[in-house]
Formats: sequence, structure tokens, C-alpha cells
Amino acid sequence: MTSLADGISDKYELVVGLEVHAQLSTLSKSFSSDSAAFGGGPNQHVSPVSLAHPGTLPRINKKMVEYAVKMGLACNCTINLHNTFARKNYFYADLPKGYQITQDHEPICLGGSVFVRLADGSSKNIAIHHIHMEDDAGKSMHDQHHADSLIDLNRAGVPLIEIVSEPGMRSAEEAGQFLTEIRKLVRYLDICDGNMEEGSMRCDANISVRLRGQTTYGNRCEVKNLNSIRNVQRAIEHEFERQVDIIENGGRIDQNTLNFNADTGETSVLRSKEMANDYRYFPEPDLAPIVLNQQYLDSIQSSMPALPNELYNKYTTVLGLSDYDAGVITADRDFALYFEELIKSTDNYKAAANWLMGPVKSYLNDNGEPITNISLTPEKLAGLIKLVDSGKVNNTVASQKLFPALLKNRNKNATELANELNLLIIADNNDVSLFIHNAIAKFPDKVKEYQNGKKGVLGLFMGEIMKSSKGKIDPQKTNQLLIKELESK
Repeated sequence: MTSLADGISDKYELVVGLEVHAQLSTLSKSFSSDSAAFGGGPNQHVSPVSLAHPGTLPRINKKMVEYAVKMGLACNCTINLHNTFARKNYFYADLPKGYQITQDHEPICLGGSVFVRLADGSSKNIAIHHIHMEDDAGKSMHDQHHADSLIDLNRAGVPLIEIVSEPGMRSAEEAGQFLTEIRKLVRYLDICDGNMEEGSMRCDANISVRLRGQTTYGNRCEVKNLNSIRNVQRAIEHEFERQVDIIENGGRIDQNTLNFNADTGETSVLRSKEMANDYRYFPEPDLAPIVLNQQYLDSIQSSMPALPNELYNKYTTVLGLSDYDAGVITADRDFALYFEELIKSTDNYKAAANWLMGPVKSYLNDNGEPITNISLTPEKLAGLIKLVDSGKVNNTVASQKLFPALLKNRNKNATELANELNLLIIADNNDVSLFIHNAIAKFPDKVKEYQNGKKGVLGLFMGEIMKSSKGKIDPQKTNQLLIKELESK
């Protein structure tokens, strides 16, 4: 499909709503005691309940309810105190019961919103319609056998929450940011690992277009099972162009369920879109209603951690960090937790952020490790920052020599290692003057250039002094002494 001609796309407005399925990190399944762990051998985590043998009865997983409430509170939803379940009937080979246990008329969370920041500096609250609980289907595999599809029912019955947004997104970027924030929230709450590649978080995108200024929605297409934030954005961008092209050529949009091909970046029809009545919802007769109370909600609220947006505001307003710094630190839960511990031991917040986003992050990237595996404790990193702030070690030596030494020596602090490695700054002005004198003597022609107004040669002299002193000088004081010496010639 060719790109739209200039100006045509401006006539139309994109309308997007997302349905995000998050697989909850409970030990057992939604309605049975079977293991919900990822990665077992095919059909190992099953029992008569998850296989839907006749006469078996479901029993609610309390952790599923708790995790759903946590997500609702994090998204400022109204928590429904009276919850019921329903059967959503459809046939598929990896759905053992022939129906899914879900919530229909009384979902656990209503309303709410997710706050997103966009690249142009603007922000937006994206409204949520509701969040409901349900159990997952199994997994069909079509590439394991030359002739047959194979079915693994380990995932059947694993608890999910589905976060259903309002159709309030108007760009692929907004959708990507919404999904990014949802993933951060489930990770901060520790209710889902947010791994889209492994399928523990999946997204369906409902996409339509309409002429700008119109208030009625066009026919929507649903793109199923998108497995990365980038693919969600690519599918939206492709669908916008495809739908506009059809309308511009006199066609109409059929309400279909689509598949997205990540290799081509294109969508194709999977099946005609089902309507709610096709699922023949009716109340689940084997599960009694769940009745919650305010005391239960308060206990969950009090146990919740600081969330990314709360920390972002704290870092930018209270600690005085830049929007960029706050964004990088809060992007990862464990990174933010490490920073929270770090600032308990130092009040140089900018230095703490710089060390975390510089040497620490580089080390983690180079070694392919999460920050939870780093041997350097926040307290010892704070000690390193204090050593630099006190003028006893310069920043270059600290990052290039002392930081690696701290990583290797878990039982020693920054001061001990700086002494052992002879890295402390020379306090004797006579020694500093000798380094300056030798550098000036080595480059007499550069002295003349400096005296003729070429101040950039200062860097050459400082580089030589740093080299000969092995970094054991205070760069700022030495620079002042160097200038004084050069201007006295």
C-alpha cells in the first residue's frame, strides 16, 4: 500500500482504544490450585479443574482480586464492591471449558485514567472504561509439527486483568505511551512482569478513523495480540493509512478482527468481528459474588508503593532534577528503588542521578545485568559521591578507577580503596606547581599561542598535568593556578 498523498491524511482523525491483558504473577491459577508458573513442560501445570473435567468446580483466587484492586487504585478507578463473574462462550481448541470465566456487567474497576507525557512536552490523561478479571486460554502452537497444531494447556486458567481504555487516543504515540505507563504500573505494583515477548502482557488495538470535526465514530477494526509497544504503534499507523485510503476511494470499513504481520508491517483479516451477543454471556453459576468492603480497600491502598508518576513529580519538584533525569530513573522500578535508597545517604541529588545514569547504567548495559544484581550498595555509592564532593578525589578518577574497584571489592568502602590505590588528591601546592611547571616547559610554543589569545590550549596543558599527576589533583584549583602561571609569563 502506497503512502497517502500530502494533505489527505490531515482531513481525518485517528481514534484508538486499547485492550491490555496483563497476566497476574500469582502462584496458582484463577480458579484452581494449579501452578501458574511460566515455562513448565507442555501440559504439566494442569488438573481436572483446569482441564474442565465434568463435575469440577472453580474456586476464586484471592490474590487475583487483590492484584486487580491494586491496579484499579493505581489508575484512580472506582472499585466495585459487588463483583460477579460471567461465562463468555466461544469455541476454540485451546479453551478447555468451551467458555471463559470473565466479568461482564459488574467488573471490579470502573472509570479511571492513565497520565502520559508526550515527546512535544504536552501531557494527557487517557481515560479507562473499566478493568475486569478473567482466566486465560491455553496456547496453540502451529510450528511444532509438520501437519498438526499442538496444544499446551499450562496457560489455561492463569489469571488475567484486562484494562479497557476509552477510545480516547489520537495518535500512535499516545497509544505507545499509554501502554508504556500500564507496563510500568504493573511492574511497580509487582503484579505482572510486563513481558510482552513472552505473552504475559498482550494488547489488542481498536482502530477507526473519522473526518476531523465529526463526533460519531467510524467502523472500527480490532488488531489482535500485538506483542510489543513498537508493533502496536506500527499497526495503528498502518491501519490509519489503510482505512483512509479505502474511504477516499469510495469504500467502507468492515468491522473485522485483524492480524498484524510484524515482518511486513501490514494487517490482514483474521475473522469478522464478533459482537457481545455472539458470546452469549450469562452469569457464572458456580461462583458466588465477591463482596468487598472499604476496610479491605484501605488495607491494599496502605500497602502500595510509590508509583512512577508520584516519584517523577517528587524528583522534579522536591529534588530539582530535570524532566529527563526523572524520566530515566522512573522508567524502571528497580532502578527507581535503588535511587530511593541512594538519596537516603546523600543530599547531592544531581550527582546521585548522574552516577546512576552514567557509570552504573553503563556497567549494567555492558554486562547485561539488572540493577538488582549489582554488588555496589547504594550506601557505598553515596560514600563515593561524598568523597568527590569533599574534593578528595576528582570525578574522572572516581569513575574510571574507584568505581570499578568498588564493584570488585564488596567489603571495602570508597575511602578505604582510595587510600589503598593512592587516588586521593594531592593537597601540597608545591607538587601541583611542579606538574604545572613541567607541562608549560614541555609546550613552549603553546604558551605563546595562549598569550596571543588562543585560550583553547588550556585543555592541552590540563591533559598533560592530569596525566603526569595520575589524576591526583583538584582540576578546578589546578586550572586556576595554571591560568595564573601562564598570565605571569
